[in-house]
Amino acid sequence: MNLDYDYVIIGSGFGGSVSALRLSEKGYKVLVIEKGKWFKDKDFPKTNWNLKKWLWEPRANLHGIFKMTFLNHVTVLSGVGVGGGSLTYANTLPIPKTDFFKTGSWASLSDWESDLKPFYSTAHKMLGAATNPKLYESDLLIKDLAKDIGKEAHFEATKVAVYFGEAGKKVPDPYFNGKGPDRTGCVFCGACMTGCRYNAKNTLDKNYLYLAQQLGAEIIAEKEVFDVSVIGNKDGSGGYKIDYKSSIGRNSKASVTAKGVIFSGGVVGTVPLLLKLKASSLPNLSDAVGKNIRTNNESLLLITSTDKNSKDYSKGIAIGSILHTDENSHLEPVRYGEGSSFTKAMTMPTIHNKFALFRLLGILGLFFKAPSRFFKTIFSKNYAQRTTILLFMQTLDSTLQIKLGKFTKMKTVKESGPKPSAFIPEAMELGKKVAKKVKGIPYANFTDALLGTPTTAHILGGAVMAEDTSKGVIDKHNKVFGYKNMLVCDGSMISANPGVNPSLSITAISEHAMSYIEIKKTY
Repeated sequence: MNLDYDYVIIGSGFGGSVSALRLSEKGYKVLVIEKGKWFKDKDFPKTNWNLKKWLWEPRANLHGIFKMTFLNHVTVLSGVGVGGGSLTYANTLPIPKTDFFKTGSWASLSDWESDLKPFYSTAHKMLGAATNPKLYESDLLIKDLAKDIGKEAHFEATKVAVYFGEAGKKVPDPYFNGKGPDRTGCVFCGACMTGCRYNAKNTLDKNYLYLAQQLGAEIIAEKEVFDVSVIGNKDGSGGYKIDYKSSIGRNSKASVTAKGVIFSGGVVGTVPLLLKLKASSLPNLSDAVGKNIRTNNESLLLITSTDKNSKDYSKGIAIGSILHTDENSHLEPVRYGEGSSFTKAMTMPTIHNKFALFRLLGILGLFFKAPSRFFKTIFSKNYAQRTTILLFMQTLDSTLQIKLGKFTKMKTVKESGPKPSAFIPEAMELGKKVAKKVKGIPYANFTDALLGTPTTAHILGGAVMAEDTSKGVIDKHNKVFGYKNMLVCDGSMISANPGVNPSLSITAISEHAMSYIEIKKTY
């Protein structure tokens, strides 16, 4: 039969964008379906108080780039819009350490560290990776901490997807021999995570997706896929019908057909969709769908300075440096731009204790112990300028499972290892050291402090690689077991704990997968 497309890609994040470009280069007709909106530089909010442009919650008429998903074991932060997580992530592009490549369900399938090396190089080049050229106050704060704990040699500037050039100066495409868009030098405003309004951040709509469109790839936004079904043969060899609807409240529905489908909606998009499809139109999907979910073993602490001579911690790029505290752990100072203080409304002091009652009593104790400091952190003026967010990550492993919920879209259950905790002792200790330096108090997301569940921007797994369906959902080339011309290319394919920001790894592994797709034959 005549199908509408060769491939339909569900989601436009790192994996979806790579797939769109590489398949277009190989002569395939490609459609990308994205549930979020198109954003131009002028569309991004000046601060995260502009919830309509920052948060994604269509039921509340919020159509921004930042989504929060509350699960029973973890709160997930993710990106929405054409370009996916690249619109709101902190630009950082680290390569994981060796353990990532030698652990997890994918470990025995290949010599991953060696095989992926050229694809990491390609990913760095495509994303315009450059070392942060200038450290600002939050970076210097962590550098000072590194000196205190004897780890100064393990502190370094990050490699990031930012065009630095000359601050504020527009230049012709510096990356793709003139085929890409004009770019403008970073002004170090610190607002990377509310959306770059200065054309300096190398988001996916300015590289992979931009180049894919030049080759004919189509992108439709504000549409959400709700069904994928086979045409003819049960293994999908006859193609697929993809049904989608408006994602912003309208009831319009439509469908297209394609030879192949690539799931690239991120864990909170791909995994619940696959679970739903397994129970209906795609029963051959592995029973491993939803398993091996990892949170990157993270902790997020917010430290607000009460020092009257406080520095401005909002200047710089979102994450300008990283401290490797030990072989398994990393600490990064994170910042929002001036005026972005909405996060203050969602945080509270955090106390390390197993029981919620004692945590609340501990917060009360902080009030009596240091009332002035307590109130200054709560009612601080210039919150973003006074606050450093500490992102702590570990490669130590534990997993959850995502299932469809009866009353919610999805729920988590404990699978292996200790359940994720908001109270990682090493993170708490580092938080206290930083707080002492700036006369602050460690705060955390209210779910972390009240429930003891962590907040993560890096949820991974749920459609992992393995040798067969008993252990995973996809093979070493990202092809879905049980179906033809179906792949998963997003964070749900990540099959071990990277312990660092995973965007570069998602890009590199997707590049690897696309290298095994043959050039389209023409007759």
